Amino acid sequence: MAQPVVHFEVIGTDPGMLRGYYRELFGWEFRTGDAATDAVSAPGQYGFVAGGTTGEHGINGGVGGGDGYERRVLFYVSVPDVEAALRRAEALGGSRRLGPATAPGGDLVIGQFADPEGHVIGVAGPA
Repeated sequence: MAQPVVHFEVIGTDPGMLRGYYRELFGWEFRTGDAATDAVSAPGQYGFVAGGTTGEHGINGGVGGGDGYERRVLFYVSVPDVEAALRRAEALGGSRRLGPATAPGGDLVIGQFADPEGHVIGVAGPA
């Protein structure tokens, strides 16, 4: 069975400005807090947007970052085992960038890898 895209992120150096931009552009509403790990966004600067507010078939997402964070747009794919997915990505010519990292609360694990051309993709799964 194929794994679905379950989350997107927009990360930049001014997350408050980015949230305002996307709020005005698309009508997204944010709940601001911490990302799954400080490697993704500065503490308290990650704005979660629920998929239901992004449209009928929308997915969950977030806008965050802060000073010193690499600007990027990223999507996460649901996998049953984050470590296994990262190992598979490496075996196919990709490189691990992050993780596995367990989110606060311990129910979610995330990872990131770069594909052979350098595109960064996230994977997320149960702890």
